[in-house]
Amino acid sequence: MSNDQAIKYHLTLDSSITKSATRDHPQPAASLPEPKKTNISPKGSAGNENASIYFIGTATTILEWEGIRILTDPNFLHAGDHVHLGPGVTATRQTNPAIDLHELPRIDAVLLSHYHADHFDQEVEASLRRDLPIISTPHAKECLVVKKGDDRFTDVYDLDFFQNMMLDIKTLAAASDSGKSPAIKVTGMPGKHVPDGLLSRANEILGAVPPTNGWMVELGYKSSASTSSDSSFKSGYRIYISGDTLFVDELKEIPERYAGKNIDLMLVHLGGTTIPGPSMPLLMVTMDAEQGIKLMQLINPDVTIPIHYDDYDAFLSPLEDFKKAVSSAGWDDRVVYLDRADMYKFAVQG
Repeated sequence: MSNDQAIKYHLTLDSSITKSATRDHPQPAASLPEPKKTNISPKGSAGNENASIYFIGTATTILEWEGIRILTDPNFLHAGDHVHLGPGVTATRQTNPAIDLHELPRIDAVLLSHYHADHFDQEVEASLRRDLPIISTPHAKECLVVKKGDDRFTDVYDLDFFQNMMLDIKTLAAASDSGKSPAIKVTGMPGKHVPDGLLSRANEILGAVPPTNGWMVELGYKSSASTSSDSSFKSGYRIYISGDTLFVDELKEIPERYAGKNIDLMLVHLGGTTIPGPSMPLLMVTMDAEQGIKLMQLINPDVTIPIHYDDYDAFLSPLEDFKKAVSSAGWDDRVVYLDRADMYKFAVQG
């Protein structure tokens, strides 16, 4: 079994180009705000951390490495704001993001797990500059490009399960004597928002809950002389992002495909999101604490960071439940908990 399908797209990100993430604020912030707390691996630090993840809230994070910033699932609504999650289904935000949308520093690309308003809210959709690269699902590409007409996004890349693309990084230090250039390999991972069976078939007809991806994000280096092929790419750090999925059989293919390849970090979407809402919790569409523990057992990452756990009233599985389950499993030394505006720093191996 091959590790993944052939590269479908190729994108070059240039850290020397300064552009705002939004259309109405042409001058981006110079950098992220100082984190409230900086975390490192529970195993300790060798003092060589060269990459970071900054937690903004919900599933919104900023991955920073080699001068490049990738924004995941942008949601910048505030407490009291509402999102539409399907026919007759709304959710109310309970928290504020760590920073506001217009306070973002330069963003080079967006990694969007699926086209759902708690991951790509109405203000984000209206405000993001149209040429900002977005990597997402085929469904999201149709919504952001085909259905938006003249106001469409112009640089959207769609990846299905196990399809991948390479993001080359152009930096001032890229052409070094080492002959290596930084690059990021993004691969779509399986995910299901709706459980199999009658409900899934009904959702396919109604289109109420959108299809979703997880991601494998590999930070590493390739030969400076290579072309768009990833044949020379060597991963120095793997991050698995679960996306809004339940614990479904399709996830079992991930450790099979990455057998013998270490997963350094997992960002797991929790919350036990229920629809139509907290007053009538008929269907769970994201993992709760129990399923999160099962995913840790399946993927076996070195470190797990839970996200997407308390920002909306549709989340009925509190983070405290996951903490108790982690302690019961004896895994306290394998989990890092981030509050909004906290940062996790790690080392990408060269």
